[in-house]
Amino acid sequence: MGVFTFEDQTTSPVAPATLYKALAKDADNIIKKAVDSFKSVEIVEGNGGPGTIKKISFVEDGETKFVLHKIETIDEANLGYSYSIVGGAALPETAEKITIDSKLSDGPNGGSLIKLSITYHSKGDAPPNEDELKAGKTKSDALFKAVEAYLLANP
Repeated sequence: MGVFTFEDQTTSPVAPATLYKALAKDADNIIKKAVDSFKSVEIVEGNGGPGTIKKISFVEDGETKFVLHKIETIDEANLGYSYSIVGGAALPETAEKITIDSKLSDGPNGGSLIKLSITYHSKGDAPPNEDELKAGKTKSDALFKAVEAYLLANP
């Protein structure tokens, strides 16, 4: 198995505690309100803490799809959250899992600085497909911006 790590960061006008609560604690409710294509979130295994696997159903291109999302760590004191995509439409066939570690901190003008570490665990030693990575980042960025817009409109 090959392991490939990518770093990214962005800022948001939403305060770190508010953004963390929306993305880590209330995501099951907030995302369905912020993004029309998201239909349901159900716990497949676990109790909501680390190790929990959630099935997130959504509509894409007129077709109902899902993604399996496993919570790895929750660090509320330091505004950290880690999860892995372990199955479904968002996991390329060449990947065993994709882990996203996020940490929020104070950003400019009362907003947030979000640092991300994305670790791609491939099934073989081949690096991830660049087009798949770009498509995944585009979808992830759009989801983040939708949640951010929802929080700004509904403080």
